[in-house]
Amino acid sequence: MSSSTQTPLASPPSSHPKAATRDPAVAADGSRPSTKDGIRLGVGFTLDAIVCAIPWIGLGSIALPQLLDQIDPGSREAMLGLINGVGSVVALLANIIFGTCSDLTRSRFGRRSPWIISGGILTGLCVFGLIFTRSIPLIILLWCGAQMFYNWMKAPFIATMSDRVPDKFRGTISSFYGAGVVLGQTLGSLIGAMFISRLNSAFGYGALAFGFMGVIVVSIWPREQSNKDVAREPVSLRMMLASFRPPIGRSARNFWYALSGRLLLVSGYTMISTYQLYIVKYHIYKGSKVSAAQLSTMAAGLIAKMAVVTLVASLASALLAGPITDFIKMRKLPVALAGICVAVGVAMPWIFPSEMGMYLFALIAGLGYGVYNAIDQALNVQVLPNPDEAGKDLGILNISNTLSHVIGVALTSWVVVAAHGNYTMIFPVSIAIVLVASFLIMRIKGVR
Repeated sequence: MSSSTQTPLASPPSSHPKAATRDPAVAADGSRPSTKDGIRLGVGFTLDAIVCAIPWIGLGSIALPQLLDQIDPGSREAMLGLINGVGSVVALLANIIFGTCSDLTRSRFGRRSPWIISGGILTGLCVFGLIFTRSIPLIILLWCGAQMFYNWMKAPFIATMSDRVPDKFRGTISSFYGAGVVLGQTLGSLIGAMFISRLNSAFGYGALAFGFMGVIVVSIWPREQSNKDVAREPVSLRMMLASFRPPIGRSARNFWYALSGRLLLVSGYTMISTYQLYIVKYHIYKGSKVSAAQLSTMAAGLIAKMAVVTLVASLASALLAGPITDFIKMRKLPVALAGICVAVGVAMPWIFPSEMGMYLFALIAGLGYGVYNAIDQALNVQVLPNPDEAGKDLGILNISNTLSHVIGVALTSWVVVAAHGNYTMIFPVSIAIVLVASFLIMRIKGVR
């Protein structure tokens, strides 16, 4: 599940010549948002983060795995890995392509709004289709479609933060956006657990959330101005292919450290979060003498309680992290420390393979992931090498969210299959990956 994720122009990094002339109260598109406009932007980002994360996590980590467990219990891990892997590759390409396409769009509604609205509607239609099939090929097709159109919506959405949010407020808005992601993801696990025996209802509510969210957010934000008269290079195949070209050179070094750090940190966390239903069923409750229905009920109950713990821990840390880092003017170190906190949390179910171990994971990893979500997007914008290619570069940077799910799901599937269904070894692998991520983030230069 991706994201990523994630304009006209980005906030220039300190090494870029435009940084010297940028008024911190002026957005990259040249506008100077009022306090009221800033609030509307913050509300829009936060609401979208919450409402989209709920079905994305609820469906991807609870409903879809449960559906596969019902269809074919013998190959559930492999099927989940295949569906998420293929879907994530589609999402990876979509993030770059549609981020660039939104850069090039000229309309009286601006260049981001049309993509955000249409992407939400198309995502909802794909999710709605999952109600009517139990065919693995059709599930793969519809989930790939949902991944593609979700990134059709999300790549321009995240680029809007670079376009329209001034440097002065970006840390705070990023913090609220991160808190919204954390809240939505946690509620997604909680609500997904509640709907574990009503999968069609889960897909139906998810479709409604995606379908209407783009329209609602664009309506809340100050209206995006027409850019019909803004000059651009003629669209060509060569230009589109160039959208896949990542930044290179010494000025892009920080960009690559940030991308690699995000890729590995989210991969490590995904190994646990995406497979949490199976971890609870077949690691924590391994050997339980209960029926399959009772096992699902027990797992749903534990996941729901974990979600409450994560909600409190991650929401508090996310809400505090952004304003604090704005005040102390630090981004890099808090993100790296957040990764270490996630690693400690992942170790808990490994050391204590019990319900308590999962609660400790929810608490400690939740604290770290809340801080990470609150600050990482602001750090990413800060390391962009060229503000004039913000949509493209943010699209490339945010493919790490998508690719991380490919890596996380594939690694977990491979480890579990190689261990003949034993989930124990996924914990040390996840820990090692997250710690490497923190090391790479600390390699970023020129950012505290």
